[in-house]
Amino acid sequence: MTEIGIGILGGGYMGKAHSVAMAAVGAVFNTALRPRLEMICASSVDSAEAYRAAYGFARATDDWRVLVNDPKVGAIVIATPQAFHREIAEAAFDLGKPVLCEKPMGADMADAEAMVAKAEATGVTNMVAYNYVRTPATEYARKLIADGVIGDVTWFRGEHTEDFMADPQAPATWRTDGMANGTMGDLAPHMINAALALIGPIAEVSAEVETVHKTRPGGVVTNDDHAQMMCRFENGVMGHMYFSRVATGRKMGYAYEVSGTKGAIRFDQEDQNAIWLYKMEGPEAERGFRKILTGPAHPNYEPFCQGPGHGTGYQDQIIIEARDFLQAIHTGAPVWPTFRDGLNVARVVHAGLQSAQTRSWLAVR
Repeated sequence: MTEIGIGILGGGYMGKAHSVAMAAVGAVFNTALRPRLEMICASSVDSAEAYRAAYGFARATDDWRVLVNDPKVGAIVIATPQAFHREIAEAAFDLGKPVLCEKPMGADMADAEAMVAKAEATGVTNMVAYNYVRTPATEYARKLIADGVIGDVTWFRGEHTEDFMADPQAPATWRTDGMANGTMGDLAPHMINAALALIGPIAEVSAEVETVHKTRPGGVVTNDDHAQMMCRFENGVMGHMYFSRVATGRKMGYAYEVSGTKGAIRFDQEDQNAIWLYKMEGPEAERGFRKILTGPAHPNYEPFCQGPGHGTGYQDQIIIEARDFLQAIHTGAPVWPTFRDGLNVARVVHAGLQSAQTRSWLAVR
């Protein structure tokens, strides 16, 4: 068993999630490489120290360069605003330090491309943090599709819908400023990543992007509230995706439907421990979608709980992600999704935004 010092940049929403995951992953998965919470970085000395004390890190700093360059920090987790991702990742790669980076990769396509170039030039372990696709239910859906249980896929529909900005009187914040913080920059990448994982590469898109509430108390909104995207996958499958932060009533609407020649699959993250499966078999009168509750027979479930139907939660997705990152470092073999996979998501987002401007179908590459 070998220890590795972990440095986490950002202590807020995702910084806390990654800190808890790194503290728990060794016990949950009995990993060969055991993380040690070495240093955390935040925007001020006081907040960094508060996070250090709360999460159990050995040290704290308000300077990301101090963290990245520290010899006791062996691997980096980036959970800062995306404008800082590129500079931090490139510095870590130059030192040979593995990087797990929150999505999206950088503030724009140029950042994403540069990060991939640096990662591949240095050959250092890299991953992008797409956690929702790691639920036992979605991993099982991927297996069902790959095994041909629902036959040849004919159609895909996906959405990532939430309502945290549905109230027109919700004040303007950093989330309402700049396209990187809008729905196409923030929510869309998760479902696009799911589409790539479940169906395969996307060849072309036709998108509409809209700002529903153009002004809010405190300022003008400079990014998008929701967007829809028709797409054609490289394997010929037709698809549609919808992304929204103003979908009233939706709290975690990461949902998809996949139709095939022998069956179909449905999933909704608001019921993340269940998957709905339809098979074209048996008498017509007895056919229908059946709800399958996840349990130890499904991917990545048993390390958390031996009871079927007891369920996993949001934090468990991040722990699975931490396990994958440690495995990639330990074995030296890439674990999906790498920075290259993250770039593929960024390319779809970029093509969608261009399509909305030109009001035409556009090739992703």
